Amino acid sequence: MSDWPVGLSTGSFYQTSILDCLETIRNGGFSMIEVCSFASHLDYHDVDKVKATAKRLKELGMEAYSFHAPFSPDIDITSLNRERRDFAVREIIKAAEASAILEVWHFNIHPGPEESYRPPAQEYVERIRNAAEALNKVARRCGELGIGIVLENMLPHLLFGNTSDMLWLIGAMETVKIGACLDTGHAFLSGDLHNVMHKLSGHLQFVHVNDTRGRHDDHLPPGYGKVNWKRLLTELSRTGFRGSFILELAGNRPHEEILEDARQARIYIRDISRGIALSIPPTAAPAVASD
Repeated sequence: MSDWPVGLSTGSFYQTSILDCLETIRNGGFSMIEVCSFASHLDYHDVDKVKATAKRLKELGMEAYSFHAPFSPDIDITSLNRERRDFAVREIIKAAEASAILEVWHFNIHPGPEESYRPPAQEYVERIRNAAEALNKVARRCGELGIGIVLENMLPHLLFGNTSDMLWLIGAMETVKIGACLDTGHAFLSGDLHNVMHKLSGHLQFVHVNDTRGRHDDHLPPGYGKVNWKRLLTELSRTGFRGSFILELAGNRPHEEILEDARQARIYIRDISRGIALSIPPTAAPAVASD
């Protein structure tokens, strides 16, 4: 299968209230979205605003496919300080409760802090165990809410930015209902995009699609950077991936420019996907035994 649905992250519009950009996104050709949790975009603490957003999505015939959990240096589920960890868990669970109101499929979490730090060995062990304990609390609440929990591969310079860290955390989860999100830009910057994809493939629920020039997390449309998309999508198809793509494109520019890039990105991905599908011969029908 290579006819993957393509949606758009509202993170491209993070400086605008979500209620002020949903119709623009829909009119731009995208009905499936990932919801950004940036406070000025959608304050997940404001239940009335979240309910108004859910109502508006239904009115527009749109689907909130996924919800990106909040991430910042203040939200650190690995912290050695119990109060800081408890605060981080409360914030993430509050966001999960908001995502349930929006009826998302997937609640997407960065499994480590937004901090470039390589601790000594003993501290690393303590921090990754703290992360597993926190994620299990979040996973239990997500199970109660009826939403899936997904961990995203992080930038390689961040704590737990290695795929082995993420796989350890998945293995430490009490639930088997734990998925992964492949961020193509993050994985490319690790220098190991294709191995990251294959290592996560057994857990992969959806893909954050963005390109990079190779030095920074540029969030370019696919085809504008160094990612070999034909190879990536061909290998992804061979894994049997049946999830969706969410375009994560840079904001801070006119909305119509973002949407034009998103439309062209979807066409680019679809053209490659169609070529992959047409290059694979149909499976032969099984022979029927005669009496």
